Amino acid sequence: MVQVTELGYMGFGVKKIDEWKSFATQIIGMELSDEGERDRCYLRMDYWHHRIVLHTDGADDLEYLGLRVAGAEEFGAMQQQLAAAGIAFRVGSEEEAAERRVLEVMKLADPGGNPIEIFHGPEVLYSKPFHPGRAMHGRFKTGTGGLGHCIIRQDDPAAAQRFYTALGMRGGVEYKFRMGKNVVAPIFMHCNERDHTIAFGIGPQSRRINHIMIEVDNFDDVGLTYDLVRKHKLPVMITLGKHSNDHMYSFYVGNPSGWMFEYGYGGRPATHQSEYYVEDIYGHRPEAGGFGSEAEKKK
Repeated sequence: MVQVTELGYMGFGVKKIDEWKSFATQIIGMELSDEGERDRCYLRMDYWHHRIVLHTDGADDLEYLGLRVAGAEEFGAMQQQLAAAGIAFRVGSEEEAAERRVLEVMKLADPGGNPIEIFHGPEVLYSKPFHPGRAMHGRFKTGTGGLGHCIIRQDDPAAAQRFYTALGMRGGVEYKFRMGKNVVAPIFMHCNERDHTIAFGIGPQSRRINHIMIEVDNFDDVGLTYDLVRKHKLPVMITLGKHSNDHMYSFYVGNPSGWMFEYGYGGRPATHQSEYYVEDIYGHRPEAGGFGSEAEKKK
């Protein structure tokens, strides 16, 4: 079975592009790459041309997420695999692949309507070292784990699990916890060393995206970023704490579009075995909106 290997890139529609540029560089530490395109700019985390694209279309939501396969052979085999599973897709044109800075791309949607792109061959710029937007103690942890993880909207988590299983991911329920009057059992799917790459099933969401997690390789960068967030009076939506599933020490901050960035350190590798938890190891208290789901808002 062909497997996707990482969450390679993501695209977001935004209204407040100048606020986003400042947030991404001066708070998060990403590198801004503006190539003069009127409708977008790029954010770097490593040697890749980009990991995030900001589109100035005003959506304030997820536009697409890109999942990588190893190469051209796997790209062709994935098409056969999707067709056999009854999943509709379209192979992108050369122009569409060039727009994403990849060799080939196909486009489809998951059961929740989230736009998915499967690609191979990202443009990697070893001639252009990553330069953070502000001082950092270390660097972002990407590598074989991809850019991080995300929680996205799904109205039918079981159907979504079948879809991502067809892409070669595996996983299941990792938490059972109370959110408002409901017991929520989100599903976490992984495809590499990260505990999870995509998760869903936290309850109703008005947006496609709940949060993305980015990881750093130096513990002090979490504290430094937390202080910057407090200094600039940005909303800490979930306080510092440590997750039970991936052991990530992190906090969640609201971005200019109103959803969340999780900024973390120290995640453990995927266990590849099933277990679940009813709470985190410590911390992670909702402060300004919690996980942002409609169920949480109605508590």
